Amino acid sequence: MTCRLLLADDHALIRAGVRAMISDFDGYAIVGEAEDGQEAVDLALELAPDIILLDISMKQVSGLRALQLLGQSSPQCKVLMLSMHTDADVVLDALQKGAHGYLLKDAAAAELQLALEAVRRGERYLSSAVLQPIIEQAVNRSHGGIELTPRQLEILRLITRGASTRSIASGLHLSIKTVEAHRAQIMKRLHIHDVAGLVLYAVREGIINTDD
Repeated sequence: MTCRLLLADDHALIRAGVRAMISDFDGYAIVGEAEDGQEAVDLALELAPDIILLDISMKQVSGLRALQLLGQSSPQCKVLMLSMHTDADVVLDALQKGAHGYLLKDAAAAELQLALEAVRRGERYLSSAVLQPIIEQAVNRSHGGIELTPRQLEILRLITRGASTRSIASGLHLSIKTVEAHRAQIMKRLHIHDVAGLVLYAVREGIINTDD
């Protein structure tokens, strides 16, 4: 089935660029466009899109405020934030307000497609450029969540920094299968199924230290 999208951004050139990229993706169609947050909320009610691509900085009603309103009026719609902001507080605020993903506006078409696919599957997506600022927010925070083994904590730190399974295995002198097994155990213990969720857990529990 075609995934129906609503695009909300107060810059016509940005909308045109995003529209052009999406036109090359199979299985997606933009069914409406909004120039501000309130219009996005109104169109979401009228059109019931599957995913809303929402600019975080818009005049009148901001993207963050619109995100809150959408959570009340159109909770079935998934929201992928579009922004140039990499500040951890902004990213976490958006996620805490209900965003399913956070994508930088300078992202390539391939990353936009990855983000849409992840959100469409019900996962969360974070641009790699915002991971490090989020990790830095974890400094000096205490952790009191589910206990992980020292090896699992080590692998979790590497995963949240964007390291691949192969690079983790090489750096820790483990087999790829062993790293995959640890990763599966981490996700099972934490009831988390994607990298974005692991990052949020690490930030919330304060188990990551950028000096590690």
